[in-house]
Amino acid sequence: MAQEKKEQANGATIRIQYYRSFIAAPKTHKQIVRSLGLTKLNQIVERPDTPATRGFVEKVPHLLRIIE
Repeated sequence: MAQEKKEQANGATIRIQYYRSFIAAPKTHKQIVRSLGLTKLNQIVERPDTPATRGFVEKVPHLLRIIE
């Protein structure tokens, strides 16, 4: 917990890329992609590096990737 708070205090972010279409994906996968603010293919967004955000990406690794 303390380490997570330190990362947030430092402003640690991760870059997430939407690289595969979710057309044939289940509704929940589409909701995850949209909730991260991704709307177009190959779009890259920066989000806070939190366990929740990483959990979202881990749920749909076939649609999203983390760019370091």
